[in-house]
Amino acid sequence: MRHIMVLNAKGGCGKSTLATNIAGYYANEGQSVALADYDPQASTLDWLESRPADRAPIHGIAGFETGLRGVGRGTDVVVIDAPARSHGPELTNLLNHAETILMPVLPSTIDMKATERFLQEVLSSGRMKRHQAKVGLVANRVRENTLIADELDEFLEKQRPPYVAYLRDAQNYVRAFTRGLSIFELPEYLAWPDWGQWEPLIEWLDSRSSRP
Repeated sequence: MRHIMVLNAKGGCGKSTLATNIAGYYANEGQSVALADYDPQASTLDWLESRPADRAPIHGIAGFETGLRGVGRGTDVVVIDAPARSHGPELTNLLNHAETILMPVLPSTIDMKATERFLQEVLSSGRMKRHQAKVGLVANRVRENTLIADELDEFLEKQRPPYVAYLRDAQNYVRAFTRGLSIFELPEYLAWPDWGQWEPLIEWLDSRSSRP
């Protein structure tokens, strides 16, 4: 059973959007997927409630109440949407549930500085020191050809974990989320640029480089 966590202590960086799209991708690949929402705001569970019945099934879990106790034995992939402001013992407990961690970062000076501090906390955890989990960085909601996008690109390239994907700021993510869909379930004529940007992220997730 694979456990993929989307994690950043900074709120509003797109964790739920990233988590729902990862869950949607693997569900459409025929995998048995559970989506565990550890944030009491329950954004990913709201997304699941909007999901059409004729789409690939995804099992929702209120992780903020039950942890991962609702995950079935036949589950192939568990996607965990972690809450913001997780530090100390709470962060340690969260990290114990993941082999693969994706950390989305927005193109802003505030987000980059906050992520740099948080990343050091994650990397200094016992689980990371024991090489029991891998971290990948994602530039998220990027407006291309802007100075701050270049700054984010440079910042992520300098970090120790790999910089695995660059996702643009696009209305397709809003369209998909409000309808309970992933970006991969939108029509090709709308979503093909976003599919292309997801290719290196999926390639990393499916590689040995993303697993301990």
